[in-house]
Amino acid sequence: MRKVFLTVLTVILLQPVGAVRVEAARTETIAAVVNSDAITATDVEERLRLVMVSSGIPNSPEIRQRLTSQVINMLVDERLMMQEAGRLGITISPQDVENGFATIAQQNNMDLAKFRAVMKQQGVPVRAMESQIRAQMAWGKVVQQKIRPQVTVNDLEVDNMIERLRANIGKGEYLVGEIFLPIDNPEQEADMRQLSLKLTREMLQGKAPFQRVATQFSQSASAKRGGDLGWVQEGQLAPEIEEVLLRMKEGDLSEPIRTLAGYYIITLRKQRMIAEENIPSRDEIMQRLGNDRLERAQRRHLLDLKAEAFIERRV
Repeated sequence: MRKVFLTVLTVILLQPVGAVRVEAARTETIAAVVNSDAITATDVEERLRLVMVSSGIPNSPEIRQRLTSQVINMLVDERLMMQEAGRLGITISPQDVENGFATIAQQNNMDLAKFRAVMKQQGVPVRAMESQIRAQMAWGKVVQQKIRPQVTVNDLEVDNMIERLRANIGKGEYLVGEIFLPIDNPEQEADMRQLSLKLTREMLQGKAPFQRVATQFSQSASAKRGGDLGWVQEGQLAPEIEEVLLRMKEGDLSEPIRTLAGYYIITLRKQRMIAEENIPSRDEIMQRLGNDRLERAQRRHLLDLKAEAFIERRV
């Protein structure tokens, strides 16, 4: 059966938008509460199914148990994103969500009708996809409206980067894919460790393609590109990651790497010697620096929202 690649959607629409609040039915089991919003057991079950189908990970009791905590974390983040969007007067309309479906269908080389039919055949809950698309769109607008204006890169910083790149001519350069699983508090350590090990095992056994796993699980900006980090040079990655990378061969997949921020899983796609023609243009360097800062800024903002929120997990 064909597996559909459900790409993380980061489409930024221009029309004004407001948050959708989720009210749990009184008869529903509550998995978590985020301020005044409830995450139900049904929400968790539907997202589990979506995650497993979209990443290609087999549906087994062991994997479901390992994934449940991570799925609840995802849903908590999305509730916080929607609440922040609401505070900023941002809403996502049904037509926006439909446009999101159409974009994903196009990425899978299907028209919308065929894409919906394939989703139904694979048992993907439409409501779970709608919820994920809505949250991603809303957060994209939060980033554009509130966070991006605070991120700047000046000419001196670009000049310094060009100088460092030129100093590395003749050294190695690496085309890297990444999966980042953040640890926001010590209580997540064991769950994230086990999840990172399980994902690595599934990928090494050929059961789950790296790009699909990155798209669904990674919490870095590269997730929307299937984990593609692009060409990196020595000194650009955390020391723990670079130490592993320099021992890898093309096509290798690393074991989980613990850093201060969380766990990374990396793959080395290609490597080459740095030449003058490989050095990016000023505009490309400015964009790269800006994107790196924007990713860190939005991550910090989400962590601030978590710190200020009432969050209660009941399962």
